Amino acid sequence: MGPFAWGLLVGCLGGLALAAAAVSAAYRRIDRLQRRARQAERLAELGTLTGGLAHEIKNPLSTIQLNLQLLREDLPEHEPSTPRIVNRLTTVQREASRLRDILDDFLRYAGKMELDRKPLDLNRLLEEMADFFNPQAQLQRVQLRLRPADGPLVAPADERMLKQALLNLMINALHAMPQGGDLILSARGEDGRAVIDVIDTGRGIEPDALPRIFQAYYSTKKGGHGLGLAISKRIIEEHGGTIGATSEVGKGTDFRIELPI
Repeated sequence: MGPFAWGLLVGCLGGLALAAAAVSAAYRRIDRLQRRARQAERLAELGTLTGGLAHEIKNPLSTIQLNLQLLREDLPEHEPSTPRIVNRLTTVQREASRLRDILDDFLRYAGKMELDRKPLDLNRLLEEMADFFNPQAQLQRVQLRLRPADGPLVAPADERMLKQALLNLMINALHAMPQGGDLILSARGEDGRAVIDVIDTGRGIEPDALPRIFQAYYSTKKGGHGLGLAISKRIIEEHGGTIGATSEVGKGTDFRIELPI
């Protein structure tokens, strides 16, 4: 075999090897995609089942709450045992209401999320959120500060959903500052994206807890059900954006949202 033929053969073999490697990589990718598709189908089915279960629990829960209120109204006012019974009924009503709130949050988190995207002025959005939330912040001696973008900042977004995501972050910030502090809402454009920061000067988040704060049902707060931040994350990701947090214990936390514009 001459040098030319030998070189041609080596080249063909090399090409075949590359083609085989490409085919093998393609098969692996197809296999991964198929596994992901099956997993997505199972998750979708599980979401449907759990959503239906939550509705089945919620309906009789409403009946229980109504009957507890009627029972309370029917108690004789002058019986010595009435105050004790009222206290117990109040406890049951409070826990039933808390369970209903948990179910509502779960349905928002697990249910299908359909966005009504429209051009949204993010400076106006933050101003409205600040006006709405300021009375609650003042009750906890928290100073709410607004830092809008220098110029117009518009992103395609569902206003109601985005307000919900921000409200969850602001409530979380308020819980982190039981002794008061500063809550800062800022917006700016950066590298073709809209950036919103929700910053508090609270107690901060421990480094080992920080990677888990967006997980469903993870909470460091007593009595917290751990869905607020998970819902915010899902809303932002449904918009094609990202959300993350940086924190320093004793100094505060910065939740950063990035949205495509």
